[in-house]
Amino acid sequence: MRNRLLRHGRRWQKLALMLACGMALLLVFLIAGEAPENAVAQSGPDTLTGEVVDEQGQPVCEAKVALSVNGSTEPVAVTETHCDDGTFVLEPELSGPVETLRLSVERPHFSPLEWEADAATLSRLNSGQPVRIPTLTLERRVNLSFWIATLTFGGVLLLIALEKLHNTLAALLGVSVVLVVSAVGNFAPDLFIFDFGQALSYVDFEVIFLVMGMMIVIAAIEETGIFQWTTYQAYRLSGGRVWLLVVILMCITAVASALLDNVTTMLLIAPLTIQIALAMDVDPLSILLPEVLASNVGGISTLIGTPTNILIGSYAGLGFNDFLINLTPGVLLAQAALIVYIVLRYRKGWPKRGAGPSEALLKRLEEAGRIREPVKLRKAGIVFGLMMVGFIAGESIHIAPAVTALVGAVIMVLWVAPDIETMLQLVDWTTLMFFIALFILVGAIQEVGLLSLVAELIARVVGENLLMAVLVLVWSAALLSGVIANIPFTAAMLPVVGFLSRTIPGASGHVLFYSLSIGSAMGGNSSLIGASANLVTAGIAERAGYRISYMEFLKVGLPATIITVVIGTGWLLFRFLVAGG
Repeated sequence: MRNRLLRHGRRWQKLALMLACGMALLLVFLIAGEAPENAVAQSGPDTLTGEVVDEQGQPVCEAKVALSVNGSTEPVAVTETHCDDGTFVLEPELSGPVETLRLSVERPHFSPLEWEADAATLSRLNSGQPVRIPTLTLERRVNLSFWIATLTFGGVLLLIALEKLHNTLAALLGVSVVLVVSAVGNFAPDLFIFDFGQALSYVDFEVIFLVMGMMIVIAAIEETGIFQWTTYQAYRLSGGRVWLLVVILMCITAVASALLDNVTTMLLIAPLTIQIALAMDVDPLSILLPEVLASNVGGISTLIGTPTNILIGSYAGLGFNDFLINLTPGVLLAQAALIVYIVLRYRKGWPKRGAGPSEALLKRLEEAGRIREPVKLRKAGIVFGLMMVGFIAGESIHIAPAVTALVGAVIMVLWVAPDIETMLQLVDWTTLMFFIALFILVGAIQEVGLLSLVAELIARVVGENLLMAVLVLVWSAALLSGVIANIPFTAAMLPVVGFLSRTIPGASGHVLFYSLSIGSAMGGNSSLIGASANLVTAGIAERAGYRISYMEFLKVGLPATIITVVIGTGWLLFRFLVAGG
């Protein structure tokens, strides 16, 4: 009894520590992310306020602003611009009349700027009135650090595309290069990219907490056997008809991917799918490939359905309901077209009725598809249902999805009572590290100005034409996501889409972010490396002795991508340009 109490005590201590650490970090994130409503303080006598922007009119963060008067070489006041709007406030202590006034603005990766006050400005200042400096524009400077950051990011994408290194290892290698070069840049300014503190400021911890919380929740639910039971019931419902089995599994996978995420869904469903296919004497790949295609499309419906949506939602401030309302009808249409395409493509290769399994194999399938923990399943179902309510209702009361996921994970561990060590082991820390490293790499190319150049190039192509912007974003995302994994591509494009949304008339309804979501997620179906779910499924199949080659996936996935993207584009145009969404 005493040992059991000690074990329970240790478990409660670990749970309390995990909750405290998680909530503390989340609180720090939320506090750090809160921008003051009025970045510029109330102006008083001898106060100078202003704003620093780049050539695209976007605020410049942490630019050093120094004020010198009467020809002095030493500044009388120094400050930095606010990151939210590029504003600054200077409150110098002036002992006498000001005859000359000069502002110096410096920021790494920009050319230095000096501004001289005219007679009217000096008169206002000397009479004790607050002074508003005209907006100051810094010009980007392309130096050695620009090329190092750009080549490093490109090299990481190439390593991921060629599968020469694991995604996370490739990303961490890129981060190491960027940080080492930046450290050397302390002695050679042209090499400086950013310091470690700035690098961490680019990490979106809301995404990290949301993904981590959902991983714990899914790990707890998976223990009950509900996913395997669902797959087995699909087999029973099909009555041995392969085409019907595939349609049912595609629908199940699409719904599961919307409520969980596509990577987790394929991890849970693919192993039993292979067993069922072998029992029916059917090529497992003819079922696995349709499943993963349906998974990538179905996940677009919700914030938590795909990693790309999690990134987009966090950056653009889009909630669970936003994706559900604005994208679900288009996803349903695309999913229906995908099912028709799959049935037509594979109908000759599937037997009309799969071979019946042996009695022993049937019992093994039934055992694999059994609900192992019915009591835990009921509890987990209640918690997961409440989380869905939290995701949907949380937006109206300003509760971030990350908070819902983290609280749901802790309640799941406390009430459903799985072993805490096991739960933490089932968290995919490798994926979380990949996200963190990816945020830093994207921050590096944003810091040196590469993304600003890309945004400017796209802006020149589309002009102020919203229709053109939607088409360019959807199809460029779809095409490039087949060459570059869609997660790093989406992360890199977010600042670009943010700029276009602010500058193109009519784009304020987040239509361009939805365009990126449709293009990147559906485009992930075009190649084996396009989406994480594809690689996960390929790994499971290969361990079972069925290798999915790049070309085999391309032959099935590329036509599916074209069909679904055409329908997705049509829905976006109807929803936002015709219906005025």
